[in-house]
Amino acid sequence: MYKTLKYDVEGKVSIVTLNRPKVRNAFNWTMVEELFDVFNKIKSDRITRAVVLTGEGSCFCAGADLTWMGDVLNMPYEDNYKEAFELAELFHLIYSLPIPVVGKINGPAIGGGTGFVAVCDIAVASTSARFSFSEVKLGLIPADISPFIFRKCGESTIRPYFLTGERLDAEKALKVGLVNAVAEPENLNAEVHKYLDALLSGGPNAIKACKELLEKVPEMSFSEARKYTASVLAKLRKSSETQEGIAAFREKRKPNWTL
Repeated sequence: MYKTLKYDVEGKVSIVTLNRPKVRNAFNWTMVEELFDVFNKIKSDRITRAVVLTGEGSCFCAGADLTWMGDVLNMPYEDNYKEAFELAELFHLIYSLPIPVVGKINGPAIGGGTGFVAVCDIAVASTSARFSFSEVKLGLIPADISPFIFRKCGESTIRPYFLTGERLDAEKALKVGLVNAVAEPENLNAEVHKYLDALLSGGPNAIKACKELLEKVPEMSFSEARKYTASVLAKLRKSSETQEGIAAFREKRKPNWTL
């Protein structure tokens, strides 16, 4: 179905695999378009409760394909802007997806590849993973991915890595907040499934509302946030999902959304 991706479904979990192992899963415009397609499909899917984003082979994503970038350099400014804007839109689509995205970071994530790590709600990295904002080494900057990196890691923490292009190993990526957990390669699947099991135990509408909360509240004033959060909480309290969740807790049983 896709030239640059694999898309699989296991129960209530959709698995998106970057599939260009010969070029270390570097993304080109075809992959960007296909990622738009698959994540828009997942967004409208009423069955999927969680998404796993990973890479084929030994690398997660080596960033932008330099062959594609060479072609982009010869394009006029207007076309360059359009492609850069569309890439920024893709990162935001994944970041704002109403369904949680778990990154299974199976190997190095370089340049723009770190952007795909940053837009995951939860990122679990193999000890073999390495990370780098290497754009400055090419005379570029990590522009499109910067809003998501700043939110995840903080501007002061990530500043030296943006400016120097210094590589981070998995433990250092954990320390700066780029990833949430680190596992040996043979334990990576098990660690990812711990998070998936936890996500599937939560109410689907509650998780959707929580993702919206995480995106919107940091940009609100305290006055705006009070009104917004009170409204969201009041609506959830009246929902059938909340009623079921509380009833299941009282009756010491699993809620119906886990069945």
